[in-house]
Amino acid sequence: MTRPPTPIDRGQPPSRFSGKPLVAGVAIIRAQIATMPAGPGVYRMLNRQGAALYVGKARSLRRRVTAYTQPDRLPVRLQRMVAETAELEVITTHTEVEALLLEINLIKQLKPRYNVLLRDDKSFPYILIRADHEWPQLTKHRGARDRKGQYFGPFAAASAVNRTLTALQRAFLLRSCSDGVFHNRTRPCLLHQIKRCSAPCVGRIERAAYDELVEEARGFLSGKSQAVQQELSRRMDEASADLAFETAALYRDRIRALAQIQARQDINIRGLGDADVIAAYRDSGVTCVEVFFFRAGQNYGNRPYFPNHVGHLPMDEVLGAFIGQFYSDKPPPPLVLVGEAVPESALLEAALAIRAGGRVRIEAPQRGPKRKLIEHAELNAREAAGRRLSESATQRRLLDGLAPIFGLAEPPKRIEVYDNSHVSGTNPVGAMIVAGPEGFVKGAYRKFNIRGADVRPGDDYAMLREVLTRRFSRALAEDPDRRSGNWPDLVLIDGGAGQLSGAVAVLAELGIAGLPLAAIAKGPDRDAGRERFFLPDRSPFSLPDGDPVFYFLQRLRDEAHRFAIGSHRARRSKAIGQSILDRIQGVGALRKRALLHHFGSARAVAAAGLADLETVPGINKGVAKKVYDHFHGAG
Repeated sequence: MTRPPTPIDRGQPPSRFSGKPLVAGVAIIRAQIATMPAGPGVYRMLNRQGAALYVGKARSLRRRVTAYTQPDRLPVRLQRMVAETAELEVITTHTEVEALLLEINLIKQLKPRYNVLLRDDKSFPYILIRADHEWPQLTKHRGARDRKGQYFGPFAAASAVNRTLTALQRAFLLRSCSDGVFHNRTRPCLLHQIKRCSAPCVGRIERAAYDELVEEARGFLSGKSQAVQQELSRRMDEASADLAFETAALYRDRIRALAQIQARQDINIRGLGDADVIAAYRDSGVTCVEVFFFRAGQNYGNRPYFPNHVGHLPMDEVLGAFIGQFYSDKPPPPLVLVGEAVPESALLEAALAIRAGGRVRIEAPQRGPKRKLIEHAELNAREAAGRRLSESATQRRLLDGLAPIFGLAEPPKRIEVYDNSHVSGTNPVGAMIVAGPEGFVKGAYRKFNIRGADVRPGDDYAMLREVLTRRFSRALAEDPDRRSGNWPDLVLIDGGAGQLSGAVAVLAELGIAGLPLAAIAKGPDRDAGRERFFLPDRSPFSLPDGDPVFYFLQRLRDEAHRFAIGSHRARRSKAIGQSILDRIQGVGALRKRALLHHFGSARAVAAAGLADLETVPGINKGVAKKVYDHFHGAG
């Protein structure tokens, strides 16, 4: 979310930023005003490479954009933005709410430098009670909510879901196994033995009793925890009075499991219902936004975010932009509590209501229990910002130490590390990890499935050549002037002199000069404490044991190795899950299943005769001929 530029940015004096680029940018914007629509819409400012500098929305495009033609009344960051502007594009909308929604989508898509950017797009886990099976399953769910059932969440982290699921299994004894496992059980599994499942798979519980457990679980997760616990306590007392001590002990264990969930709530207020609590804190240029999730009055955890922005923006503007982007891909709750009032809150509420399918209120409480929730979130934001600053300071010192070691003019802002992984040459994968002042940049990691026809199995040099060629050919095509910040300041390769020579050759073929290269190789017998470093036109060298920079380089290499192995395993698992029958045109999942059930294996299908194939239920003569021809080479 954005707002119009103000003459003075919250007490910040007007800038003295000036020069020909600023004059040229103003002229470009002024030339567009004559034909600028007066209604609502979205405008985009682009630089000379066509990349988006800024995306904003306006109730009146003409009035909003006119403000950029008065640079003396703009804050410093907006003057710089105008100076970089080479083109201006507008999109008209019917309403200002539509403009806000479009602005949010474009910001997330284009990531303009001068907007507030929320880069963490991880989906949140939920607890799902499925409704598409006669014996509902209690399970964790992440991703699109397209399965039939009731979802509870979101939870801030998978660990919070896992803890809650374990307690819910003890409390309600619902199955967590997949349908395939459920239908193939002949005796109770271990979860039944440790009293975490009622074993409906083998008939240890009647359908009506299981349905009652399902309703109790739904009630507890929907906020009726007190009623559920009171009912369990009543049953425990009745069982104890009837001398049914084993039954009473079972109810006791279920009550304890529910108490375990509630004991982790930390902070709670009665009657809150579904709400998110959002508070921000800034220190030394680091802005942290902390989000707490409350559903049915229960605390489902919290997560810190560190939005990127240029300049010292007012905190309310950061919060407004954060809220718009945060809920762009997830339904907001009916109530959003914020640390301070955000600009154009009524407009933002209208946009969130469209996402939620119902009314959404944004409140900035000043006193009472809700204010205590805000203060608790602010405390967590302050602590998270402190941790980030401490980590960043350590990271900056390590980057400073790299410059003299590798002959860099200044500490690197982006380091790319490359490694390969394969097993006897099969399913080869190249991997690139990225690190910078904020640590590992996992959103920039890339994997490369090796597909070159000239790469022999196990040829690490050829694999590296393909990876580097693909990476830097694309970089040349997309950003030949190296202005996007996506070019590395240091390339580190897992290997020795041979890998380094191959990398030098690739860059020379592409015509890339001035890109620092280094290779890191383990010592004799692959000793992970005696690494040697290789640089072009320089003798190999080692770093003293105990040097923090040495350990940092080891960590970079190990992270690349971990990512490469993980990518290789994922590719190998996918390959294992594929069948030679998948390559036959016209043979879908049902026909493939019929063939496998009839013959027992894909290899047996391949060896079968035409007459045998025609006897398979669901396989007509045309399909049988197609399968036979596929394996026997007939045209």
